[in-house]
Amino acid sequence: MYIKKDTAMFDYLVVGAGFAGSVIAERLASQLNKKVLIIDKRPHIAGNAFDHYNEAGVLVHKYGPHIFHTNSKDVFDYLSRFTEWRPYEHRVLASVDGQLVPMPINLDTINKLYSLNLTSFEVDNFFKSVAEDVSEVKTSEDVVVSKVGRELYEKFFRNYTRKQWGMDPSELDKSVTSRVPVRTNRDDRYFTDTYQAMPLHGYTSMFEKMLDHPNIKIMLNTDYHEVQDIIPYGEMIFTGPVDEFFDYKYGKLPYRSLEFKHQTLEEEKHLPAAVVNYPNEHAYTRVTEFKYLTGQQHHKTSIVYEYPMAEGDPYYPVPKPENALIYNKYKKLAEQTPGVYFAGRLATYKYYNMDQVVAQALTLFKRIKETAVDPVLVDCQKVGIAENNGTLVGATLSISKNGSDKSAKSKFKLY
Repeated sequence: MYIKKDTAMFDYLVVGAGFAGSVIAERLASQLNKKVLIIDKRPHIAGNAFDHYNEAGVLVHKYGPHIFHTNSKDVFDYLSRFTEWRPYEHRVLASVDGQLVPMPINLDTINKLYSLNLTSFEVDNFFKSVAEDVSEVKTSEDVVVSKVGRELYEKFFRNYTRKQWGMDPSELDKSVTSRVPVRTNRDDRYFTDTYQAMPLHGYTSMFEKMLDHPNIKIMLNTDYHEVQDIIPYGEMIFTGPVDEFFDYKYGKLPYRSLEFKHQTLEEEKHLPAAVVNYPNEHAYTRVTEFKYLTGQQHHKTSIVYEYPMAEGDPYYPVPKPENALIYNKYKKLAEQTPGVYFAGRLATYKYYNMDQVVAQALTLFKRIKETAVDPVLVDCQKVGIAENNGTLVGATLSISKNGSDKSAKSKFKLY
């Protein structure tokens, strides 16, 4: 039975308090005056972007470094409603052959690695001379060897990818290494987006402001299975794993996970850059020093080591053709599910950057807003993909509008 909006306790139940869920919740509450309950199984909001002050008083990112960058003015302007910004351009070094060299590979990387003194023109010719002829670029290995050749592929990419993904680059879709550029100039910034900055007071503070609305209630330490049948609501925004939503009907979608080992050190500065990658040595892939990111002044510093894992919290969808086939089955189910909108990394099985998730959420809200004035039920609507200077500003969303029967008294306290 369809629960009318004037009889439901909440107009929307939003599952997940990360970027996708929080942005949609804020828009529904502030722009459409909807009553929203947002829940998360973790004990905090902000999803993987959650940051906090550790016991030493150093601001750290609990789930590894989150660097904000975007080419979308709309996304940047939207988030600017909830935070001031600290300008920040991310730089990474890679430990290769006993040296720390810029990553992504640029002119200085090649000159330092091989003790050369090439110009931009000469290094371009160098790349062309070592690049392998690949008739059709299909895999992550193909991407790299066709740009910089086999030797640099072995030094920088192969072992790092094996650690990160648990498989050889030749087994992975080309999208994995296509994200990393190769430069012929001395630009050592990891990103070249128009907007590069960090929330001045941290991500969690930004999320707190985003969700600070009288129409929004938050429940933490809560699995949606615990509340979906006892708290009346009109429609659901689901940002969790799509395979979990459908009880793994077609099997589990593979993910790679991470283990984070944080350390606080009795020194003001430890690393020569914000992040140092270790492609070939150690079980961890990289080390991050947070004070570079946050700009915090403190007599101590905090670093984190990242160890890729096969099991654990889902972080990275594994981009292989057979996994895409499984996801497409779940996508069809999602399109046929009444009263539920699917959005975010886990719900759409894509590794989006933070700005892309925000853009996707804003696009979904726009669609909801357009259909909210029309009482006719709309089935399986889709929002298209658009690109803006390399930044995703919309993404395919599985949307299906209809009612759902949700009734009973809540046993949970709302905050």
